[in-house]
Amino acid sequence: MESVVQLVEKDKKVVIVSSGAIAIGREKSGLTANFISSGAIPSKQALASIGQIHLMQLYFKFFKKYDLPVGQILLSAGDLSQRSTYINARNTILTLLKMGAIPVVNENDTVAVEEIKFGDNDTLSALVAGLIEADFLIILSDIQGLYTSDPKKDPGAKLVSLINKIDKKTEKMALGTCVEGRVGGMQTKIEAARIATRSGIPVVIGGGEDFLKAFFSGEKIGTVFLPTESKLQARKKWIAYGTRTKGIVIVDEGAKKALLQEGSSLLPVGIKEVRDRFQSGDAVSLLDIKGEEFARGIVYYSSDELKKIKGLHTNEIEAKLGYKYYDEAIHRDNLVIL
Repeated sequence: MESVVQLVEKDKKVVIVSSGAIAIGREKSGLTANFISSGAIPSKQALASIGQIHLMQLYFKFFKKYDLPVGQILLSAGDLSQRSTYINARNTILTLLKMGAIPVVNENDTVAVEEIKFGDNDTLSALVAGLIEADFLIILSDIQGLYTSDPKKDPGAKLVSLINKIDKKTEKMALGTCVEGRVGGMQTKIEAARIATRSGIPVVIGGGEDFLKAFFSGEKIGTVFLPTESKLQARKKWIAYGTRTKGIVIVDEGAKKALLQEGSSLLPVGIKEVRDRFQSGDAVSLLDIKGEEFARGIVYYSSDELKKIKGLHTNEIEAKLGYKYYDEAIHRDNLVIL
């Protein structure tokens, strides 16, 4: 934490994405082992509620020594999937930074059931970085970065200092790099790096004593991930990573080619299948005929409507539905290639 203070003293704006509420709650609650080891979601939510108080108290006491105010931001996936709350969260964090405070962001484990079961702070940190358009994302780990294999098992494992592009080779190395005692692991850190770099934000994964101080002093430590050349616009960034998809739309090869190579909109004629239930304005995943997701977008028509007009040409939509909103199922401005 001293390294964070040093950064702030150099006029750097720092946002901390923190975990540990459930673990601290388990330690501080004084409840019986039978209760807290049951694994039930309400038990974890209750422990998170207890732990949040103690977690923020730790941050408050530490930064108070340096006269630095701290603000807590509790977020769940639902907060980022709604455009209005997405913007509100962004404005709150940016305002705290302007005030000279240090925002501490936590997953809202007390109510976000899905986040407790499947969430990880790596993904949250990448989403927050994209939310506020950060200049850099630092993901701290219990190992020094991404290795060619697990350094705890393979003495010949080598640290990879720079990743220009996250590809299959990078993913394979992540499978072999162990991060113990965490929700997720190196795989989730690589996925977080993918989100951030696609948003135009460079990422470093690393750890060890005084890592931040050493890194910002110019030492070549950790693994740095360079941002992609094409940076997503703010709205498309939200569509790609901020929204929760409500359904699946499977398209034919011709439609996929038009979307990927020509930047076209998705027309009903290219839709092969519609799965799940969703409404107009919801986000959906676009899959090819092999079942691989390659894009996401905001639909103009509901699932029931798309099931009726899939495979039809635009001049046939009105005859089938009795009305027509748009020619497109998803306009290219509301579509993001992953």
